[in-house]
Amino acid sequence: MFRHSVRRFATTAVRRNAAPIPAPANAPSAVTINVSTAQGVAKGLTGAIGNTPLIRLNKLSAETGCEILGKAEFMNPGGSIKDRAALYVVLDAEERGLLSPGGTVIEGTAGNTGIGLAHVCRSRGYQLVIYMPNTQSQGKIDLLRLLGAEVHPVPAVAFDHPDNYNHQARRHAERLGAGRAVWTNQFDNTANRRAHIETTGPELWAQTGGKLDAFTCATGTAGTLAGVTRFLKEASGGRVRSYLADPPGSVLHSYIQSGGRLRERAGGSITEGIGQGRVTDNLAPDLGLLDGSLHVPDEESVAMVYRCLDEEGLYLGASSALNVVAARDVARKLGPGHTVATVLCDGAYRYADRLFSRKWLEAKGLLAAVPKHLERYIVLP
Repeated sequence: MFRHSVRRFATTAVRRNAAPIPAPANAPSAVTINVSTAQGVAKGLTGAIGNTPLIRLNKLSAETGCEILGKAEFMNPGGSIKDRAALYVVLDAEERGLLSPGGTVIEGTAGNTGIGLAHVCRSRGYQLVIYMPNTQSQGKIDLLRLLGAEVHPVPAVAFDHPDNYNHQARRHAERLGAGRAVWTNQFDNTANRRAHIETTGPELWAQTGGKLDAFTCATGTAGTLAGVTRFLKEASGGRVRSYLADPPGSVLHSYIQSGGRLRERAGGSITEGIGQGRVTDNLAPDLGLLDGSLHVPDEESVAMVYRCLDEEGLYLGASSALNVVAARDVARKLGPGHTVATVLCDGAYRYADRLFSRKWLEAKGLLAAVPKHLERYIVLP
């Protein structure tokens, strides 16, 4: 158990007048970061990670006859759900003696994990080195540097290539040596999955009072899907169903539908940080718990970005919108009267220059995906 933690989520559930949360049988002791429960004061940035609101999506709930709920992960201090994984991989490295004061955290990331790590590392006194594909926007690189990270954009190559950004991150940590640096390895470090067994899953269970029928989300590292699925399955005695949502270019939907045949990755998606060409170590232990999967085309994700903005006032990125599409489709599959939850993993702020740009939408062949009556939100040239 992390020494830095003092409060259990079962206690949180009681304080919120919800039923105590049963801990998964095989999970480590549940933990969160130090919080002053008497005054509700978070002790530093890391204490503010998690315990995000659960939002009812009114229009889609009315359309489907179900309760469709989105967990507002964009309200984490670093702006995304990846704050949770970032915190846990750092705490895990501390607990295992891999990080000493003033040490260096090294990660390969194309998106929000790097931003989450930048916040966590600054708050805990570590240096951060990020390797990322050079296909990422200059704005993302600039933000990471603004947050104090050393950033190395490298050519985008497949995971099995020795110069993949993840492998370059690992080699950098090896050069610095044990005790001075740690490669946090978000894709296969199961402290990522543990974050969601011990925080996201219990929060969803408490917020719905245990009245949850299904959960769905997309995967990148798969920590969220695997961890939440593991907790909810054990807490509900297997009753809660779980579905993987997959964008174009990912192989996991076909892998699940085919009963385990892993094909070559082909094509791509406008969504960032999700989709995968392999089964990560975070996903592998819980793959058999999934009840199915859904494929979500980019056109539907883009349309949902605009619908959520117009109908719910939610300014979401494409990955969050994909999750909402999946939740709607699961609700339709289950029929009226069910409760379906997903994660609103981040906002649109980092993607606005694309998602609301007429030129970009036209270049991607996605302009027609925007409902005609919502084209007024395309405000960028």
